[in-house]
Order: sequence, then structure tokens, then C-alpha cells
Amino acid sequence: MADKEATVYIVDVGRSMGGRNQGRQQSDLEWAMLYVWDKITSTVATDRKTATLGVIGLRTIEEESFANITVFQDIKQTLLPDLQRLRSLIKVSKTNDGDAISAIVLAIEAIAKYCKKLKYKRKIVLVTNGQGSLDTDDVSEIILKIKEDNIELVVLGVDFDDADYGFKEEDKDSQKTENEAILKSLADSCDGVFGTIAQAIEELGIPRLKMTRPVNSYKDQLTLGDPEQYDTAMSIDVERFPRTMIRRPASASQYVHRADLSNRRASVSSSTTILPDVDAPEGESSAPNTNGLAAVRNARSYQVDDDTAPGGKRDVTRDELAKGYEYGRTAVHISESDESITNLDTKAALEVVGFIPWNSYDRYMSMSTSNVIIAQKTNSKAIIALSSLIHALFELESFAIARLVPKANKTPVLVLLAPSIEVDYECLLDVQIPFAEDVRSYRFAPLDRIVTVSGKILKEHRNLPNEVLSSAISDYVDSLDLSAFGKDDDGNPMEYMQMTDTFSSVLHRIDQAVRWRAVHPTEPIPPPYDILTKFSKIPDDLEASSKSKLMKLIEAADVKKVPPKLRSRKRQRDRVAPLSGLDVSALLATSRPTGKISPDNPIPEFRQMLETTEDPNGIVDAAGQLISIIEKHIKDSFGDRNYDRVIAEMTALREEMIEMEEPGLWNDWLRKLKDKLRGDGLGAGRNELWWRIRKAKLGLVVKNEMEVSDIGDEEARQQMTMKAAKSSQNGPLA
Repeated sequence: MADKEATVYIVDVGRSMGGRNQGRQQSDLEWAMLYVWDKITSTVATDRKTATLGVIGLRTIEEESFANITVFQDIKQTLLPDLQRLRSLIKVSKTNDGDAISAIVLAIEAIAKYCKKLKYKRKIVLVTNGQGSLDTDDVSEIILKIKEDNIELVVLGVDFDDADYGFKEEDKDSQKTENEAILKSLADSCDGVFGTIAQAIEELGIPRLKMTRPVNSYKDQLTLGDPEQYDTAMSIDVERFPRTMIRRPASASQYVHRADLSNRRASVSSSTTILPDVDAPEGESSAPNTNGLAAVRNARSYQVDDDTAPGGKRDVTRDELAKGYEYGRTAVHISESDESITNLDTKAALEVVGFIPWNSYDRYMSMSTSNVIIAQKTNSKAIIALSSLIHALFELESFAIARLVPKANKTPVLVLLAPSIEVDYECLLDVQIPFAEDVRSYRFAPLDRIVTVSGKILKEHRNLPNEVLSSAISDYVDSLDLSAFGKDDDGNPMEYMQMTDTFSSVLHRIDQAVRWRAVHPTEPIPPPYDILTKFSKIPDDLEASSKSKLMKLIEAADVKKVPPKLRSRKRQRDRVAPLSGLDVSALLATSRPTGKISPDNPIPEFRQMLETTEDPNGIVDAAGQLISIIEKHIKDSFGDRNYDRVIAEMTALREEMIEMEEPGLWNDWLRKLKDKLRGDGLGAGRNELWWRIRKAKLGLVVKNEMEVSDIGDEEARQQMTMKAAKSSQNGPLA
């Protein structure tokens, strides 16, 4: 469980905060609020009731203000509506009167009243430009109170001088210089933080790591042997905690506009969107959303195929369904009684089953995040025993293999136990490894040689890199070495891309966008922070130094430019333009007569005719010729001798009609073909051909395949059946 927090932000909204200084396009208040909003929204994003904050306005002229100090929000958990209200309140005022030290006193009182004597992390953040007067009376008592209540004081100033950061404002007002000195002395006396807001805003781009309080996943004994049967068995009281965890981006929630729904509910497929009944009595439904949105709840229904039911499907309840598991492409049913047999009756245990040397373990065998196993903190005997086991594993350069059951009746898993010895602590690190049944071995062809069918091994082949190419790629990879490309503070070489400096771009970019949108609902989202994109491209200096190696690699690999694509006469097809500019296909096409398609070579000539036709009617003519050839091949076929040829020709016709966006030609002919086969118009006993057409999925072109088609899925399914046809001995029918 995370610590309880109480933070008060004091925001200076005086008239002087409306100015634009140091060449900035934003006012001082807008610029400073980048830091404040980021901190507040980060607290809101935790969604913790114990993470509370308050906001105090300094140099205000509100009616409820006291000495030009206004409490914009008392200390409490802040939610999205509170952010929207604060955004409307925090604006530049018309006065410069107001005392920052008095605002700090008010913040101390608010924290003391809210936290009482309970354990809280107390913090006050003052953001100001240092203008106005300061009342320094009783400062010593304020410092004592801050220390007594263990409050952290943070003072951030707009254009404050900071030697460590390297900023100094020129021609500074004497009043501001004096106020800076007073606030710096106050912060230093309270062991607080004093700095310029520029540094704080710059550091916002560094992602904040989420620290969580660990919860043990196992608290029992680590055993070697059976302690219940043998006195020589080892038994150590241990605890297991997570060492690394996967943090995932914030998930999205589904909402709908009430005005978009009829009678407050809508249905999609088998999932129904149901809105809370805003007219229901109080206590029976959630309150209506003020922004016209409502949360989505899904109601699921189940259907099974039933030819006797309307539409061919019948609704069933969940209780009527049986549980099944996917096995390949088959759903395998298993009853509850049979499933109970597969559940093992286990008890919590961590049992060492063997040892392996370090060099026999492959890193790819790790299947989970890592965990830490330590001895129980109050058990000195267990601490010594576990330390002995850790040192024994380390000295023998071995890992332990253990069977882990975290809780009773849980599925057992195998874990690898690795010793870890640091200056401050010793522990075992564990990671899950597979059982023998979980491992599948695959054999792939070698990359450095080719084995022929006769068993001959070839070291030189057109598909294998030669020595020149291998040397060139090796030199290029070496030139991109990042292990010593970076520089430390003293200019010495160091690793360029360290683990501690790399962050998940997806995770932190989504967090940045969510925080920004919560405060700025209409403004465009700013670009990602530089630290998130720093390692997404090669450094300029490294790219320049490796360019010569790259050019040698291009020469050795004989890399050629890919020809650009040109739009052909077909509406959706691209063809490659030759680099030489001489289109041989075009020359051959213009010299070839555009007459009839030969029955001996119909598919290539059909496609060539479509490529060279200038008249839209040529598409109809080419399709008609191929259709005539297909029907002739069907009629002249002795049994099923020509069926494979017919299927290939029909496939080409269907593909080309889709390419030309003319599905109607195919659909109309397919209907006629079905009637001819059913009526023996192309010879008796041709029903097997229709079965092959169905098997090749040469059905009607439906709207899902092409928008210009007006054929639905149900019509296409009915078209492919031939129930009214006579039965044939040559093949099955639908």
C-alpha cells in the first residue's frame, strides 16, 4: 500500500504573472502552470484516495479572499471535474498585492488540520515570480513549525537565478532580487528545495518511475528433500516478492452519447450497449453524466445453428452451453466432472528438485518476470541457512531448479533459482522455466551452407554471402557500436544507450497525452518529449562516421534502386516502370494484334488483352471470350479431365474482374453457369464441377470484398448451394 500524501500548491496569479519575458510566447503564469498541471494530473492519474492535494491562489482579488489569498481547493482527492473547475479559477488577476509567506502559513494550517497527527507525506509547493512584498515577521516560528510537522517546502520561481542550472536574469528588479534571497533562505532553513521553474519544466520530460510497495506471493518453506520423512532434509522459512513487474499503458473506457441512442439502448451483433436508466429512482441507477456521456455495459447473447429457426439460428442461454478448449482448429468439449480430474490437489511448497551449472542454462528459457526470495526477516536461523545456500550456489557456479506452488490448489510451475550477492543484501532470484512438454524443437536450414538433395554441401551459392559481403557487413555493424559511443561528465567513453536512460515510448507518451488532455480538452497534444525519441534514430555523428562502411556494403551487396510504381489503366493495380525507360511489354503489346483469345493459352492472353485495351467495352469483350472458352472446356471435358483447367481459368476471371472493379460481369455469369450445370446445358453429370467451384471458393463477389458489389453474404451462400440439382455419382453436393 502506498503512503498517504497531502500536498498544497500555492500558485501566484498576480498581475505581473501575465507578462511575457525572456522571449517566451506564453505568459509567466501559463508557463509555470505547465509544471503545476503536470504534477496535479500525475496525482489524479494514480486514482488513489490517499493521494490528496489542495490549491491556494496568491495575489487574488476574489470576494472570498483574505489578504489577497484564496483557497481554490481544500485538501482532498482530486478528480477530473475538480481539474476543470481549477482551470477556470487559475487566471491572471488585476492586482500585485499579496504575501507569499502568509500563503505558506495558510498552507501549513490546512495540512495540520487535514492530517492531524496521522502519518502523511506533507509537502508545500510555491510557484511565484517573486514580485510583491513579503512579511518576514515570525519567519523563525514558521521554520520551526515546518520542521516540526515534517513538511517538505519547494519554492520554484519564474526566472529565478540558479547557479547550478546556469541561469541568471539580467537587469533584475531590486524588489525581486530581495524576495528571491528571502525565499531561498526560508527554503534552505527548512531543508527544502529552491530553484528556477525552467529546470523543473525541463525535467518533466524525464519519465517518473512508479514505485509500489511489494506484496509477497509466497511465504512458506524452501525445502530440499522431504522434512516429514528425513531428518537430514533442508527446510528454510522464506518469503517471495516481485523484483520486476510489467507496467502497461492506461486502458481506455467506452462511452456513448445519449443522443445517439434510441430509447437509451442500441444493439450490435450479439453484444448490446445498455445505458443506466436515468429515470430510475435514486439508488437504483447511476446518476446521469453531465457531459452527455454514459458508460457502456455489454449484454452478451449466445446463438447456435438451427435450420428450423427463423434466420437459421436459435438463441440459447449460457447454462445450455458446454465448455470447450481449442485444439488446433477443433473445439474439444470437456465436462466439469472430467475437468475436475485434471485439477491437481496441491499444497503451497517450494521444493528444490535439482541443480545445473551456469553455462548449461540458456537465457531464452526464461518465461516470466523475476522474483526475489529472501529469508523471513525475524528468523535469524533461516537467514543464516539461506545465506549458506546462496554462497554454495555462487561458489559452485550453479543454479537450483525448484517446483513452486504459490498457494494451495494452484498449478505447480518450475522456477530457476539464481544466487545474488550484493553489498547490502543476499537473495535468490527466481524466474519461471518450461516443463519438457512446453518445449517444441524446430529445425531450420543452416545459414552458412546449402545442402542439396543428394547431400552435397555447398559453401558458395548465389543465396549465400561471399567473403567480401560478409566482411563488409561485419565492418558496418562494428562501425555502429554503441558500447563506447557515449561520454560521461569527464568526457570519457561510456555506453551510449544505458538501461536506466531508456523508457517505453508507448507507455509514457500515452501518459503524457492523457495528462495534457485532462487540462487542455481542445488544444492539440504537444510532441513527445525528446528523451522518448532520443534512441529511436541513429546519432548524427555515428551515422556520418559509418557512412563510408555503408557505401562499401552497398557496393558489395549490389544494392539496386527499386523502380517506382506507376498507375496502370486498371483502377487498383500498380505496375513497375522500367529504370531504362524502355517498356518492352508496351512495345510487344502494341505490335500484337488485339483479336481473339486462343483456347490453348487463354489466361495470359486474357490478362494481356486487359492490359492493352483502351476501350472500356474491351473489358466486356475479353471477359466474354474467356467465358466462352471456359464453357467450351466444360462441355468438351471427358469426365473431370478439364476441371482443373476450368478452375484455373475461372480463378483468373474472378481476380481480374475484382481488379477492374467489374464484379457484375462475374456475378451474372456465375448465376447462368449454375443454371446450365443444373439443367445439363454443358453436358450431363457436371455437378462435381460445382462442388469443385465451391471448394475453390469461387463464389459471388460480395460487398465485403468490394464496395461496388450489391451482393450480401446470405445471397452468396444460397447461390453456392445446389439442393434442387439431381444427385451425381461423381461428387458430393451441398
